Amino acid sequence: MIRRTTLALAAALLLSPLAPAQSSTWKPDTAHSGVDFSILHLAISKVRGHFAVSGGEVTFDEKDITKSRVNIAIDVKSVDTQNSMRDDDLKSDHFFDTAKYPTGEFTSTSIKKSKDGLVINGNLTVHGVTKPVVLTVDGPNGPVTGLDKKQHIGFSATTTVDRLAFGLAPSYPASVIGTDVKLTIDLDLAKQ
Repeated sequence: MIRRTTLALAAALLLSPLAPAQSSTWKPDTAHSGVDFSILHLAISKVRGHFAVSGGEVTFDEKDITKSRVNIAIDVKSVDTQNSMRDDDLKSDHFFDTAKYPTGEFTSTSIKKSKDGLVINGNLTVHGVTKPVVLTVDGPNGPVTGLDKKQHIGFSATTTVDRLAFGLAPSYPASVIGTDVKLTIDLDLAKQ
């Protein structure tokens, strides 16, 4: 009798459906996502600009957000500082060399909860150079239902990087173009 019960239990476990997945896939709503930057100019004022987010994917673990994964693509060719001459120079081989490196990417390596939100460690690739960065993240905000009838969540992340570490404009001294670049990444993610 015990043997039959054990066999029946084993068969039931093998034939029972697997537990539902605890993660979901979210993609950036590129019309409402972007990367803003600011950098010191002539040591007296900040120049601000914007890059479009062109794609990527977030695997969101709904039971444990620290097990989530982030991969975001940045359209470096979209750089916009509200000055076309400056934008053309930024796209040239003096800076981003977008003919050779048209996109950038952020990929997470770990996610931790903090008292104010999240801390995401990851690798940022720009200008063909990959460096580790730490994002301080507010969010998630939502979810809400968007006009597309999908669930949306939002995040805002900040970090500061050294332009010289990415080989950006090494011939310009810090007195002309600061070395610290503050990045703010705003994401509107739609559940797939």
